[in-house]
Amino acid sequence: MNRKENLIYRIAEIEWSMFSTVKNRGGKASCQEEPETFKIIRTSNFVNWSEATLESYLQDLEEAKNTGRNLMTEKYARMEGLFLPPDKETLSLINKIVAIECRWLEELAKKSPHLKPARPIYTADDSAWVISSETYARGELATYSRSTLELYYEDLLDMRSKNLNRIEIIFNTMLEKFRNEAGVRETRG
Repeated sequence: MNRKENLIYRIAEIEWSMFSTVKNRGGKASCQEEPETFKIIRTSNFVNWSEATLESYLQDLEEAKNTGRNLMTEKYARMEGLFLPPDKETLSLINKIVAIECRWLEELAKKSPHLKPARPIYTADDSAWVISSETYARGELATYSRSTLELYYEDLLDMRSKNLNRIEIIFNTMLEKFRNEAGVRETRG
């Protein structure tokens, strides 16, 4: 395992520990019983982050863990508007990030209509049962430190300058990992 893979692995382990203990209103969600699915989804999300961004986010997670905070609980609470919004500068940075990501989602939807995202793209399409990618991203990004947000934004700008679509890379990575997982299950019998 190289350094980047190790960082991603450590992040996924801490996130799973936090995610699996989130207390939902209706009890434990079925996805909280699927560590391998969670790890495939989350590690796919991190493959195109720089090592500096991964290191910063790992530090965020470790600091939260050491102080008894659960960033996954905070993410979902933020998505429901149960936390005050971040300061104006942080919110401005989050808005820039979300704008890029939503554009990439739109591009992917046009380019590959067969890849149906699990969520609608925009907050305007939120409902009591479905949260959009925009709302989800805002909730998650608001749990990152300022340093992680700045590094992540730099990663996005770098990808955009190379005409890469981060969302498409995530989808393709996830699909490959799920196919590999299915192949391993078939081999086991």
